[in-house]
Amino acid sequence: MFAALNTMEPPIVELESATREERNKIWHEERLPIRQNRVRHRLDELSSRLGNADWLDAAFTAGDLLMVTVLRRLNGWGILEEKPNLAAYVARGEARAAYKRAFEDQLAVFTGNSPPG
Repeated sequence: MFAALNTMEPPIVELESATREERNKIWHEERLPIRQNRVRHRLDELSSRLGNADWLDAAFTAGDLLMVTVLRRLNGWGILEEKPNLAAYVARGEARAAYKRAFEDQLAVFTGNSPPG
């Protein structure tokens, strides 16, 4: 969980925010590849750690739930797809019922459609 939030997420958020907030700055095009390569570096490390395994620690854990959520932020960038084992990892995670429930519950908070209870 710490790796998802403290190792993977920061460069991904930096890439997102720079694209959103600095898109019109003269340095944006020069700095974009630097930010993308920071993300790639972290993905290289994660890809090596995962290897051919289905999950980071043998069985699916809350750490996988969080890591999949963080990695989903790369949708549309084409960067995650450069690591087939990570793209497959995210797809496996998204397909799990526990992930779907957690995602739907979180989304409900933001859309105002919280589940009863």
